[in-house]
Amino acid sequence: MARINLSGMGVALITPFRSDESVDFSALSRLIEYQIQNGTDYFVVLGTTAETPTLSEEEKTAIKSFVVERVNGRVPLVLGLGGNNTRGIVSHLEHDDFTGIDAILSVVPYYNKPSQEGMYQHYKAIAGSTRLPVILYNVPGRTGVNMTAETTLRLARDFDNIIAIKEASGNITQMDEIIKNKPSDFDVISGDDGITFPLITLGAVGVISVIGNAFPKEFSKMVRLALNGDFANSLLIHHKFTELFSLLFVDGNPAGVKCLLNAMGYIENQLRLPLVPTRITTYEKIRTVLQSLHYIP
Repeated sequence: MARINLSGMGVALITPFRSDESVDFSALSRLIEYQIQNGTDYFVVLGTTAETPTLSEEEKTAIKSFVVERVNGRVPLVLGLGGNNTRGIVSHLEHDDFTGIDAILSVVPYYNKPSQEGMYQHYKAIAGSTRLPVILYNVPGRTGVNMTAETTLRLARDFDNIIAIKEASGNITQMDEIIKNKPSDFDVISGDDGITFPLITLGAVGVISVIGNAFPKEFSKMVRLALNGDFANSLLIHHKFTELFSLLFVDGNPAGVKCLLNAMGYIENQLRLPLVPTRITTYEKIRTVLQSLHYIP
């Protein structure tokens, strides 16, 4: 199994849509180049920020192929492949084409609310179905269930190709317990932009970022400074974006970051139902913050 370097800032790529709700591949290409030229260390393709549940299988295949081709090995690629049907995920792992993909990001099963043993068996089946590295993804605010530190550590110790967790539980104590007791070759990644700085000070290796879609240069610099122990300057950048952290999620994700990218002129402000664009009040607040940061006139 080839290792993937998860240190730094990964970006959970959005899926730009045109006004007719078709995938805007031209905008996606521009975003990819913008990211790579401004310090993004790797991409997560077809994660939840990409509105993947609203995409057809054909669209998902087309987006994956497009990103692989455009990136052309310049940065690693992580593919989102999760769900609440274990057999379905295993089937994808056994039959899909993973050319150009360096790792899999798989979210804790949602809605079903499995027990901790159910989560363990779910990931055991996934790990046994692929030679690719697997990144766990714990986000109880979306899945309805929390994977405990005990279960995470059990998986980290039992399966060589389970190499990391994207932790978005918001529970710093839980995250610290994982960091303190994990195997040396298992990584903890922040799944929440707003707590990336403090989590790196505890020992996380970086972040899979939403705000990095819009501010790759600044946010990747914050991460690198923190990883290098320059906490004072890293904290300055963290505080610069504090207001945006909350604004990006007040009307749901990726509505906030799409609003932000639209205000910056990169994409149309288009989502697919059941998601809708941010409220006008949120849009105006985001524009005001961008103006104060001198990103738009």
